[in-house]
Amino acid sequence: MKTRILLTSFAFTAISTATAQTTFLHFPAKEGPGKGKKVVLLAGDEEYRSEEAMPMLGKILSQYHGFDCTVLFSADEQGNIKPGGGALLTNPAALDSAELIVMSLRFRHWDDAAMKKFDSTYRRGVPFVALRTSTHAFAGLKGEFAHYNFDSGKTWTGGFGKQVLGETWVAHHGGHKSEGTRTIVEPSAKENPLLRGVETIFGESDVYTAKPPADATILLRGEVTETLDSKSPGVKNKKNDPMQAVAWTRLHKNEDGKTNRVFTTTLGAASDLDDENHRRLVVNAVFWGLELEIPAKAKADLVDPITPTMYGFNSERKGIKVEDNAMGKSLK
Repeated sequence: MKTRILLTSFAFTAISTATAQTTFLHFPAKEGPGKGKKVVLLAGDEEYRSEEAMPMLGKILSQYHGFDCTVLFSADEQGNIKPGGGALLTNPAALDSAELIVMSLRFRHWDDAAMKKFDSTYRRGVPFVALRTSTHAFAGLKGEFAHYNFDSGKTWTGGFGKQVLGETWVAHHGGHKSEGTRTIVEPSAKENPLLRGVETIFGESDVYTAKPPADATILLRGEVTETLDSKSPGVKNKKNDPMQAVAWTRLHKNEDGKTNRVFTTTLGAASDLDDENHRRLVVNAVFWGLELEIPAKAKADLVDPITPTMYGFNSERKGIKVEDNAMGKSLK
């Protein structure tokens, strides 16, 4: 009887441990200039396949640059990825030790416990590298954290997106799923270290309407292209006059007097990150956020092969678990 009890107890522990390990991913740091700094990547959107993009970036940052990366997901307790699960965030405790956040979120409404951790991270001045729909990361929050909502009209007009990242959801400026984005360097940013080694980026996601605040440093603007072909010319209409900002930085002094270093880009679908230059821009942004010297040409090769899924609602790979994105595994 005692043996049976011990075996049963061991089995329960093993199952519990396995579940904990497969609801999020940890990519330990290899040698590199990141020196083991803790980067937490947040995947959680219904449309732009952040569940593919964040593991892709976490692998690059950890294996080539020495950052200690943890990827959190919108997933259930069994590790099944649920892009539409706006209330889901696995292992929010990882936020407690985050030294930088890379986020690709859309319309999340986490519980108060998770929001308290995110809010605490923000208030202690952690840098943010925010992609695409992170400008409207939160919606439907009630009570203490309602001001984070993208449509907040009270204490924080435009919510976390507008107040911290520099823009909230406004509109599609380019034609959604019909017109792409080609980056144009802002003349004043030609020598900006964030653009080291970054050539023209082409994204299949369209240009967003965006007007960053006066304190933002605009890095790139987006030329609206006629089609989703990277060789497509720019449209000959007012959409490109003026071109919208698609990447910028700002130094945001928060309510606790701490300064958050913020990089925001309205590019960032997983299929956009098929472009090595886009991946390199994100890597550079992590270095900038942590005030590290940005390499002349940061390595941004894929660690594991992946064919990113085209963005769209209900277009995610079906039946995919968090562990399917682990180191050494490929999504093709």
